[in-house]
Amino acid sequence: MSLGEFDLISRFFMRPEGQGPRRAQVGNGDDCAVIAPAPGHHIALSTDTLVEGRHFLSTVDPARLGHKSLAVNLSDLAAAGARPLGFTLALTLPRADATWLEGFSKGLLALADAHDCELIGGDTTAGPLTIGITVLGEVPAGGALLRNGARPGHELWVSGQPGEARLALEAFRGTLSLSTEDFQATRDRMECPAPRVALGLALRGVASAAIDVSDGLLGDLGHILRRSGVGATLHTEQLPRSACLTRQPAAQQLDMLLAGGDDYELLFTAPAEAHAQVLAAAQQAGVAVHRFGHIDAEPGLRLLDQGQPLANRWTSFDHFRA
Repeated sequence: MSLGEFDLISRFFMRPEGQGPRRAQVGNGDDCAVIAPAPGHHIALSTDTLVEGRHFLSTVDPARLGHKSLAVNLSDLAAAGARPLGFTLALTLPRADATWLEGFSKGLLALADAHDCELIGGDTTAGPLTIGITVLGEVPAGGALLRNGARPGHELWVSGQPGEARLALEAFRGTLSLSTEDFQATRDRMECPAPRVALGLALRGVASAAIDVSDGLLGDLGHILRRSGVGATLHTEQLPRSACLTRQPAAQQLDMLLAGGDDYELLFTAPAEAHAQVLAAAQQAGVAVHRFGHIDAEPGLRLLDQGQPLANRWTSFDHFRA
């Protein structure tokens, strides 16, 4: 039996009463969702679109794709220090494949439940496989982490171990080879990123500026520098390197670390006097963080490797130039 649009929504995306988070005054099933933040809070909102062949491979497991589709949006909330509330899903499908939808919805809703984030509406249509999600969160009024708060003397930090997702992508492309163990580990990072929501919440009132690393560390750092009107000095040897990454040639390690993208780690700045608070926030969130540079008054980005100047040959991802 073929699935119609409303059968599809009812079967895979309508949660039974009592299952999943319930925050919306009016949720999935009406023309509009109605949601109210807690008193003294503002709504934080972000949208991302994933297109087959551009953002994910056609061979990806549907459950992993469902996970990643929401994870990249939750990562934006993490960068703002916002607590997830709900999300909408706009799903364009070449056909209504029940097996694919079963896996996709399972991965999507499992991550949603893990972050107490309610599916509150959306749309389905026929066409090339495209996934659009808009996520909503709440943050205390005036307390959002933004990109414009970096100041001279502030320290530069990054969470986790950037570069691994790009390793997996290059292995898929055939430009490098990985052991079976390294390929599986990096593939997990590429297909199932962990949004750093807990870290973003713990950094409220501690970090001065933040962004999630989606298009490459240097490119995303550039957004903070431009919005804050400052420059930075970066020490490449202080960047975290996973065991998988260190097994690659030194030049490739830098390529993955500085311009890899798809990491969904948090890149942030904080006053030097807040160093201990940053470490405490990371411990509270259960996420490793590493300091790798500092903010300068002089515009521009200066790269150092073991104290020696390093030419910046890297560019960030651009959807219309890639």
